[in-house]
Amino acid sequence: MDINTLRGLITLFLLIAFIGLCFWAYSSRRKTTFDEAANLPFADDNAASNHREQQS
Repeated sequence: MDINTLRGLITLFLLIAFIGLCFWAYSSRRKTTFDEAANLPFADDNAASNHREQQS
């Protein structure tokens, strides 16, 4: 086995890992978790607004 065969196998492994990661990220089971994480910056704004309103 020479270095070029090893490089080819590493490339193949990384391609399979990338495709697996894409399937994992776009699976329907992860959608709710990702939607909650996407709304986290807006949740902080609402909590700060509510806190300011309660102090007034």
